[in-house]
Amino acid sequence: MLVRIPGMVDPHTHLRDLDWSHKATFASETAAAVAGGYWAVFDMPNTPPTTISRAALDTKLAAISREAVCDWGVYAGASQADNTTEYATMASDVCGLKIFNNSTTGDLLLDDQSIRDRHYAAWPDSKIIAVHAEEDTVLDILALVRQYRKRTHFLHICTAREVGYLQAAKEEGLPVTVGVCPHHLYLTEDDERTLGAFGLMKPGLKTAADRDALWQAITSGVVDVVESDHAPHTREEKQSARPPYGVPGLETTLPLLLLAVSEGRLTLERVVELVATNPRRIWRLTCPPETYTLVDTNADYVIERDRLLTQCGWSPFEGMRVKGKVRETWIRGCKVYDGERVLVEPGFGRNLFGQSA
Repeated sequence: MLVRIPGMVDPHTHLRDLDWSHKATFASETAAAVAGGYWAVFDMPNTPPTTISRAALDTKLAAISREAVCDWGVYAGASQADNTTEYATMASDVCGLKIFNNSTTGDLLLDDQSIRDRHYAAWPDSKIIAVHAEEDTVLDILALVRQYRKRTHFLHICTAREVGYLQAAKEEGLPVTVGVCPHHLYLTEDDERTLGAFGLMKPGLKTAADRDALWQAITSGVVDVVESDHAPHTREEKQSARPPYGVPGLETTLPLLLLAVSEGRLTLERVVELVATNPRRIWRLTCPPETYTLVDTNADYVIERDRLLTQCGWSPFEGMRVKGKVRETWIRGCKVYDGERVLVEPGFGRNLFGQSA
């Protein structure tokens, strides 16, 4: 059955390029995005040069404008070296502010609550704050949300404890939303023994009980978004003595969720909410006319590295049989992907949050 999903958005990707173009480029990873069915993706600020100043933002905007084949947004990054004075000139051109509150790839860790407070105070109300916060750090961030009442999206939530904290926050009426990732829905710490470094990510894989809590949180409505946290690294890097954290996911998120539909875990309507309706609502986007994905929900296939468009060329889900094949992706009335090939030139994509948006 061919199903039409309007305006899919992934608000949590690390597209690389710039100083990390050996891992992936804006061209290759936005190609992976349209192959995964996405209209738009939002890029995180921790690829060097980190997006913590107007000058660094301009460098990224120029590069992604030249190369992207889907629509896009980029985040500003909060820095330990106080960059809050930059926010007045950055906010108009970004999708939000990203604050890394726990250890992750890059050097943007903010583990001092007083510094986090400074960034919350300075960021304009008009744009969302997206946070990496694990376990009890979630409570620290909720204290700031309670104080400043600024919209905050909690990225890659992955434990039962975190779900409990955020369910209570929603019941309290705090302006928070919740994202989870497919790798935390389908993999557990037991899989890391098989996958090795190819299952190494931040936050790491958790217990089966935590995984089950995430599925329940999707069912109950605590979770708003399923986001990929797409983070490509080369196979050589992953096989090195010090493998980096992160896994790709743009091309596997939708088929994994449609597999869950075929297994009776989710409804198709709920999938559309998680990958399209809710991200657009949270980031205050209107889907352009004739912007949609056609997906064959009856098609099943095995995930194979040779068929992936991401430059890194691997997936933690290789060998897994999934449901749902993207047949066409359309953006602004233009077919950008035909089920096999990208049909538009680099630079077709637009900044959804820029002054020219």
